[in-house]
Amino acid sequence: MSSPKLEILEYCETPIGLLCLRRRELLSSPGTLVTEVTIDHEFLMSSYHTESERALASVALDWHEGSELDVLVGGLGLGYTARAALELPRVRRVDVVELLDEVISWLARGLVPLAAELEADTRFGVERGDIFKRLAGPPEKRYDAILIDVDHSPAELLSENNRYFYTTAGLRHAREHLRDQGVLAVWSSAENTDFSRALEEVFPEFRIESIHWHNDLIDEDQGDDLFLARRA
Repeated sequence: MSSPKLEILEYCETPIGLLCLRRRELLSSPGTLVTEVTIDHEFLMSSYHTESERALASVALDWHEGSELDVLVGGLGLGYTARAALELPRVRRVDVVELLDEVISWLARGLVPLAAELEADTRFGVERGDIFKRLAGPPEKRYDAILIDVDHSPAELLSENNRYFYTTAGLRHAREHLRDQGVLAVWSSAENTDFSRALEEVFPEFRIESIHWHNDLIDEDQGDDLFLARRA
């Protein structure tokens, strides 16, 4: 029996830690390859289970009644949130802000499963930047939806520089980047009472959507939370 395949595609230091992009064959499903990302050897994301990343786009945009929607995504990752937004016919444009040059380069280098598809879509664009710094400043453009998938949760941050966004003051600044009826959606691996209270204080409409799926790799039901808020 041959050994399962494991390929390290990227392994480098970044401002937020040691970044690793790897492709491996599943032990439980020979021939099935998955792409995974870790930071400082801690699991971050995978191409195998993308339910909540895709729901971040679909659930948020389902809450918006308009058409010709412009979407801002904070964090490129493996691109599943951006692709889910682009799949919706009401979406006109998806702009992604990504902190790490290395992650952006995965598209041009064809290292991730969605690279060719995203690169070919003229409605898609990605730029190097800090989404939280951008949302803390004055808006150059307003969006119909802002989708954030950067930190593990409002309490478990990849960088302390991100903490301001999760406060009432930070959310007030972020709100100004939304058009009327615009939706802010934030992915999280866990609920957070303080962030919920801040959202309720800043936005007239707020809810939490829990996304559940069965992780067959470990035979467990798992879930993430989406914090959703809508501007009046």
